[in-house]
Amino acid sequence: MKLEQSKTLKEIAEFLGCSFVGDPDHVITGLNEIHRVEVGDIVFVDHPKYYDKALKSNATTILIDKEVECPEGKGLLVSNHPFDDFNKLTKHYRPMRHFSGAIGENTTIAESAHIFPNVTIGNNVVIGENVIIYPGVVIMDFTIIEDNVLIGANSVIGQHAFYYKKKPTGYDRLHTCGNVWIKKNVEIGALCTIDAGVTATTIIGEGTKIDNQVQVGHDTIIGKNCLLAANVGIAGCVELQDNVTMWGQVGCASDVVIGENVIVMAQSGISKSLAPNKTYFGSPAKDVRIMYREMAAMRKLPEILENM
Repeated sequence: MKLEQSKTLKEIAEFLGCSFVGDPDHVITGLNEIHRVEVGDIVFVDHPKYYDKALKSNATTILIDKEVECPEGKGLLVSNHPFDDFNKLTKHYRPMRHFSGAIGENTTIAESAHIFPNVTIGNNVVIGENVIIYPGVVIMDFTIIEDNVLIGANSVIGQHAFYYKKKPTGYDRLHTCGNVWIKKNVEIGALCTIDAGVTATTIIGEGTKIDNQVQVGHDTIIGKNCLLAANVGIAGCVELQDNVTMWGQVGCASDVVIGENVIVMAQSGISKSLAPNKTYFGSPAKDVRIMYREMAAMRKLPEILENM
């Protein structure tokens, strides 16, 4: 998430009531979680295991729970509760706004778009030419829908990210301030959910077609001309490169990359990144040729045991 106006390290430290390390005039232009950080962003880290990753990331300001050596050109915000203070910042700079009607404020809808009854559209949404949105759809704040997109009945675009921190009192959700960007010629079926990015953007690439009852997690990027069949579930921070096909009930773990032209056969489970231009099957998903050989060998196992 980019700030409307840049802030200094000192200004943010004063707002949070925490100490800082670095140039007081060090410039901050945005807020992001670790998977999507850019130069100018604040990222938070609250476990020594991830200090190095955060300090070496593209983020130029690190909200951290211990004072450590500050990399050159960066700044530290030293807080007892980085998760809570990150939430404080995101809620302050992009607070949740409750819907007060069928269409929110500062929303732009092209004249050629066809919006069926009982559609709810949030604030700061952009809807392009020839878009068709069927009844019961909910479009959350800051969603961008380009031309010639079709969204099936009762789908939700921009649902809060599934991102929690476990505390003694229960689970505390990281405030969602990202959005969804659906590019041209995308079709989304009925009863789908596309989660917003936590602090960045979930992207559905041009020409991609999504069947009914599909879940796409926060900050996932889907490339061009992908096919996702019914009941596919994709976790957060996944990248599908162009022309990926996932058949029914495929499940995909978070933080993996699916190479271009990959085909994943039905009911497979993806636990790690998949190389491009191959077909995969099974759980965990493997090259289909290897998987079929393993299955053939397993069928011979009873006969082998009987002859031992």
